[in-house]
Amino acid sequence: MNGVQRYLLRQLAGPLVFFTAALTAVIWLTQSLRFVDLIVNRGLSASTFLYVSVLILPGALALILPIALFAALLYTYHRLQADSELVVMSATGLGPWQLAQPALTLGVLVSLVCYAITLYFMPAGARAFADTKMRLRTDLAHILLQDGTFNVIGQRLTVYVRARRGNGELLGILVHDTRDPNRPVTMMAERAAAVRTVEGPRFVMVNGNRQDVDRQKGQLSLLYFDRYALDLSLYLQEPETRWMEPAERFLPQLLNPGDGLADRTYAGKLRAEAHQRLTAPLYAIAFAMLALAATVGGEFDRRGSGRRMLLVVLVGVLARALGLLAVNLSAKHGAVIALVYLIPLATAAGGAWFMLGRRRPQAVPA
Repeated sequence: MNGVQRYLLRQLAGPLVFFTAALTAVIWLTQSLRFVDLIVNRGLSASTFLYVSVLILPGALALILPIALFAALLYTYHRLQADSELVVMSATGLGPWQLAQPALTLGVLVSLVCYAITLYFMPAGARAFADTKMRLRTDLAHILLQDGTFNVIGQRLTVYVRARRGNGELLGILVHDTRDPNRPVTMMAERAAAVRTVEGPRFVMVNGNRQDVDRQKGQLSLLYFDRYALDLSLYLQEPETRWMEPAERFLPQLLNPGDGLADRTYAGKLRAEAHQRLTAPLYAIAFAMLALAATVGGEFDRRGSGRRMLLVVLVGVLARALGLLAVNLSAKHGAVIALVYLIPLATAAGGAWFMLGRRRPQAVPA
């Protein structure tokens, strides 16, 4: 790589960092707003909030990096073209591929980073996020109880709290248990408190009653109690027993699902996720070729290359949309998997073919 190419690489690095940081900040902000309520109203610590927010970044970066690279290449090469720097470089004898080499080098590096993210960091982050969310539901069930609303814990327990005192005591409690649809249980108490024990979270109620309805016999059993401890861990799914979503699995687990009923049911979706991870980084190279086709390729026009830039942006959006559509279809139709690979490769090949048509200005003889 000569001095001119190193200069181009330096010019590209700054915009790439800027666009990546800007897009990451926007997506991180929109995603992390979901957890702000846990801090403001439910007492979750700021450190836990930051940890959970960081876990969603790998999945966002896998989508952001190719787009940031595309924007950085278009901006930098267009600016160099507007300042006539590309014309001067071409007049010195540099061909289209030599001008494109820094962009392609950056595209390959971004693609490799995306492979590291999609194959390891993204599933690791998604798995840690799911485990943390489940742990919060188990260990901090008392924090997640909001007063004045019906709080659903798991899928079988509903708790209503009329008011909450500053010391954590809860007033006016109603608990509805539907673990057994034929014998629903309703408990009411004057006061309650959520406590942690070695065995798990407990909901201790004071001065209340327990109503048990046997729908088959049509009987109602009523029990008054002074103190009653409800084991909340019975209503929460443990992390080790839950089914892992496709986003939480590594590539071998996606390509070779287990023998469980859920794995067999969603085998197509798991394999589609695997091929999505293998092809998503290729869009970094495809977008790089499209950007080069709009700026380095084609005839030189003193009026600018606005039309070509608009055209490649539309082509890039269309290619990415078709790629996502092909991934969704491949979950049901295995024959569509070839399109998942063909779309980014064809996009890159089309950009390279268009760039070959560029006419380099001839040096004027002395």
